[in-house]
Amino acid sequence: MTTRLDVVVPAHDEADRIGACLEALATAVTVLHHERPGTRAHVTVVLDGCTDDTPLLVHAAARAGTSAWLDALATDHVGVGRARSLGAAHALARDVGDDTALEHRWLAHTDADSRVAPGWLVQQADALAAGAHVLVGAVVPDPEDLDPVVLARWQASHPPGATLGHVHGANLGVRADAYRAVGGFDPVREHEDVRLVARARALGLRVDATTGLPVVTSGRFDGRTPGGYAEHLRRTYGDAS
Repeated sequence: MTTRLDVVVPAHDEADRIGACLEALATAVTVLHHERPGTRAHVTVVLDGCTDDTPLLVHAAARAGTSAWLDALATDHVGVGRARSLGAAHALARDVGDDTALEHRWLAHTDADSRVAPGWLVQQADALAAGAHVLVGAVVPDPEDLDPVVLARWQASHPPGATLGHVHGANLGVRADAYRAVGGFDPVREHEDVRLVARARALGLRVDATTGLPVVTSGRFDGRTPGGYAEHLRRTYGDAS
């Protein structure tokens, strides 16, 4: 039975960061094909009401690839929860005539302001092979975005091996049948990731967590949602004063 991984990336006006995001994903796809031959992978970027050059950059990346690993879905500005849901539906509708059952399909999620590790898709594939329904991963803020004082505060509270305590849409995977069982993402503008994982746990599904291969995400304080990771950084670690 073929194993398939689909990556969904919501993007709203991320022209400054989408290039690095897609370069990292292209590397992860290459590493996956090398280390797990026969595993198929595809990336869908959901262009969530973009008004900048994000669509141009995504389409250019798709044309530059040597294989059809990337496509885009344009929507009105619907917010991150709805964008993830639309992207997942689009991904699961691809190649519906093949013989890949839902329990052999995996939806990996990251964000357009984030960079995955080269082995990130291998990690996602291994979670699927190990029988996980959901994989909750870690994120780290891009040190280039943080004042050294703020970065030091973050590092002090996240020593190596620190317990994972948060759910991040920038590093989240879910088996396709489990995704359907929990009803997918709620059409909300934030915390859609937390809600999905909570429902998975309530249903008794296997939710694994890992601090290995964290995703590097934007360290900006001015985020796309009022209660997202940017607000968490600002509220928890403050400014450099």
